[in-house]
Amino acid sequence: MTTQVCAAPSGDFDGAVGAAVQPARWSGVFAMTLCVFALIASEFMPVSLLTPMAADLGVSEGWAGQGIAISGAFAVLTSLSIAALSGRVDRKILLLGLTALMCLSGAVIALAPNYAVYMAGRALIGVVVGGFWSLSAATAMRLVPAQHVPRALAIFNGGNALATVVAAPLGSYLGAVVGWRGAFWGLVPVAVVAFIWQWVSLPPMPAGLQRAGGSGGAVVRLLRCRVIVVGMLAVGCFFMGQFVLFTYLRPFLETVTQVGGFTVSFILLVIGVAGFVGTALVGMALARGFYTTLFMAPALMALIAIALVSLGDQLTAVTALLGVWGLVATAAPVGWWTWVARSMPDDAETGGGLMVAVVQLAIGLGSTVGGLLFDHGGYQITFFVSAFLLLLAALLVLLTWRAGMAEGDAVSDGGRETGCTRVSKLTSYGVQNRGDSKT
Repeated sequence: MTTQVCAAPSGDFDGAVGAAVQPARWSGVFAMTLCVFALIASEFMPVSLLTPMAADLGVSEGWAGQGIAISGAFAVLTSLSIAALSGRVDRKILLLGLTALMCLSGAVIALAPNYAVYMAGRALIGVVVGGFWSLSAATAMRLVPAQHVPRALAIFNGGNALATVVAAPLGSYLGAVVGWRGAFWGLVPVAVVAFIWQWVSLPPMPAGLQRAGGSGGAVVRLLRCRVIVVGMLAVGCFFMGQFVLFTYLRPFLETVTQVGGFTVSFILLVIGVAGFVGTALVGMALARGFYTTLFMAPALMALIAIALVSLGDQLTAVTALLGVWGLVATAAPVGWWTWVARSMPDDAETGGGLMVAVVQLAIGLGSTVGGLLFDHGGYQITFFVSAFLLLLAALLVLLTWRAGMAEGDAVSDGGRETGCTRVSKLTSYGVQNRGDSKT
């Protein structure tokens, strides 16, 4: 899975001026949604093609999986530095440049004669991931009036969810039909269409309206707050634990469950469809119990990781377990983005950039650790380490909840000053301004 944008920050500043009277540019929203689809598909395509890619490039599955790790590393670097660039460059030009880089990445990977070139192509997609997600929420606020921002962000998430449904199984199927290089080539025309559509539909979005909250000093200030630090650690452990296992799912299915290409595609489709359903339902779960939902997600995934070790040779059980995994894993980031908006209402964009960096770093570390474990210790130790990290994430969720109550949660304080951030009386888009202690 990837970083989702599901709640716009309150106190937004990029395009807030005149937001109520600006025209709604829905064509631009849908153009960016197509870009989201191509981006998510590009980022995680190696998961469904790991075995043939490793064989063709002459490396192990573990080394091939490092393509996700390097894209995560470059996404971290980009997300931490994009604010300085976006403050000087028209956002339309920046987004078009990132989309063009995605086209180039797909071509480089598809043509890669060796492992080094393949990794270079993966580094390029990492730059796109970090840059695009760091800019996406504020861009939505420049495209539509304030009252339509939640709908625009929901459409963005629709592209994300659609990619999780079709990208992995389609990649596996195309890999069997036209080879893994053909599967990557198939993403290039989609990215080209997204580039043209954005060129036509996005308005000029000049720099110069950004406030100081996006500076590196604001990140340091946020990290002085205990609830933010513990929450980000929880996010990191969640994504690291997830990708220790998920990156090496295909070789597990082929060697332990002993299924072929068609069945692998079907199981990946089950995961994607379940994730789409989870994304649609998670809002109700968060409304009933916010931190309870954040806690239950990693705890349940840890149990699934352990169960897969015991039931890995039983196709029906594996399919059912991975369906529940997809339901939970795809929906959980919605809760964490809502947490950013609730906990940092005046610094949500800075907090969002920090979240992108933490998530991508965790994905990279998870893929790296998972590859080393899978190559040298087998799937059992890999899945047990995944379970440990996910249980640690669940524990950190409880500590985040406790720290938030102790320091004065931005939501439950009802608009007064806290030790972490000044609390606005405004609520974030789509997030109720009410305490979580009742959940």
